[in-house]
Order: sequence, then C-alpha cells, then structure tokens
Amino acid sequence: MPPYDPDNIFGKILRGEIPAHKVYEDEHSLAFMDVMPQGEGHTLVIPKAPARGLLDAEPQTLAALIGTVQRVGRAVKAAFDADGLTLFQYNEPAGGQTVFHLHFHLVPRHDGVPLKRHEGGMADNAVLAEHAARIRAALESTA
Repeated sequence: MPPYDPDNIFGKILRGEIPAHKVYEDEHSLAFMDVMPQGEGHTLVIPKAPARGLLDAEPQTLAALIGTVQRVGRAVKAAFDADGLTLFQYNEPAGGQTVFHLHFHLVPRHDGVPLKRHEGGMADNAVLAEHAARIRAALESTA
C-alpha cells in the first residue's frame, strides 16, 4: 500500500489551507459538506489522524471516528427529514477511492430518489452553507 500523503485535499482542509463547510469537529474528527454531493446533505467525516484508508488506520482512530460517523449521521438524517441514510467508505483506486485520506460519506436518502453521480460538478457554496447550518442545528438539538 502506498504511504499516506499529507498533501491530499483533506489534509489541507484539516490544516486550514482550503476552506470547507464544517458541520462538526472534535479532537479526533472533522465533518464537512461534500462539494460534489450525491444528494442534499451529503457530508464527509474524516479522522484528524493521518490514515490513507480503513486498512492502515490505527484501531483507536477508527473507534473514535465511528462515534462521530454515528452522531453526524443521525443529525444528517434529521436535518433533511430523510427516510434513510447511505454510508460509503472506499479504499484504494480499485475500491473507488479518489482522495487518499480515510473518510466516510453520509448521504441522507428519500424513498424513490436516486443518488446523483459523484462527478456531477461542484455544488453552489450558498447551498452547501445552508445545508451545513441545518446539520449543525440538528446536532445542537440532539446534544
């Protein structure tokens, strides 16, 4: 497996070099809006610890991260009054991974509404900001 590259886009987001619409942050993880959403409210959750993917992450990193995935997932589902939630996690190019920093995709789902293509283009910043605010409000109401 290739080594972790700290100059990946999520590493740059963690260092504040690239802006992101953040929805949650703690000492171990960060959640923010996907700029190429497959549905309204598509959120990413990443560890702050360096890990290329699931297979090279430290067990304690995964343990902390999955708690954040669950907490943010509940808020994402509530914020968009979704019928369900799809969780994606890809590893290595053959597995569909394109950003080589461990991350989970949380996509709120509504019955009968298909996912958009992930390569469908960048979302409008104002829309992403509004979606992030909705998720933050849902997190506050469930805290």
